Amino acid sequence: MPVVGRGQSAQVLSVHGRFFLIDCGEGVQTALLRFKLPIMRIDSVFISHIHGDHVYGLFGFLATVGMLGRTIPLNIYGPPALGPILKFFLSYYGEGLRFELRFTPLKMKEPEVIYKSPSIIIKAFPLNHGIETFGYIFSEKEMPLNVRKEAIEKYSLSLAEIGSLKRGEPVVREDGTVISVEEAAFRKNVPASYAYCSDTAPFPEEAAWLKGVDVIYHETTYLMELADQAVQRHHSTTHDAARLALEAGARKLIIGHYSSRNQDISLYENECRTIFPETYAASDGDVFEIRE
Repeated sequence: MPVVGRGQSAQVLSVHGRFFLIDCGEGVQTALLRFKLPIMRIDSVFISHIHGDHVYGLFGFLATVGMLGRTIPLNIYGPPALGPILKFFLSYYGEGLRFELRFTPLKMKEPEVIYKSPSIIIKAFPLNHGIETFGYIFSEKEMPLNVRKEAIEKYSLSLAEIGSLKRGEPVVREDGTVISVEEAAFRKNVPASYAYCSDTAPFPEEAAWLKGVDVIYHETTYLMELADQAVQRHHSTTHDAARLALEAGARKLIIGHYSSRNQDISLYENECRTIFPETYAASDGDVFEIRE
């Protein structure tokens, strides 16, 4: 249900200059403007499921980028049921759009790669919400190693030798000299990863599928006092999300999708922190760094 001052489900993830919109609840286009996010630079849209609080903003978003003159294709990923909704939009409101809308329907029983770029891999995986629903894992690719300048000077490294070190291979010269990767190269950044899980009840495979993800966003619709309703409605409680983060070995848990019954979101955060201390209850406009 709508809550004053609390928007519907939508996030923007920034990765190496690319911007991904994850879910598109009501009011997304104005929220993007309010928080000064680059609406025209949204690369792709990822929809978890077709319940209204996750898609009601899609028509406005598509119309707005169209009126602003977007010409590059827009990729949209989501359940097959999203296809007829997009066709409806195009049939009634698509005239004059100058960009191609590329829809990829998702159908998988375990995590599968749906998107690749030079810097990122995105996987989708099924959730447990009563209707077809998908979560997403965004993972940076491991970039080549950097070769230390002092090693280049010390050993007068050739371009071929520098290339070997960047690939993680030691240099072995004809005179028997060995230049180790540990001495001559370093990794600037450890690849970071982020998972989006909304909406879902707990299910056995979830923690295994998210194992090793740095930061997890997970819905916490219900406080523990209403755990019975979470089961009935295929949602998660605070403790469900916290146990998942703990079992998956996450560094940080971000929570959201709160019940309209509660205005005080610190109640959700406090319950999660009894199990997983690094829990943060998200409010509209919050910015979280995925990389440490």
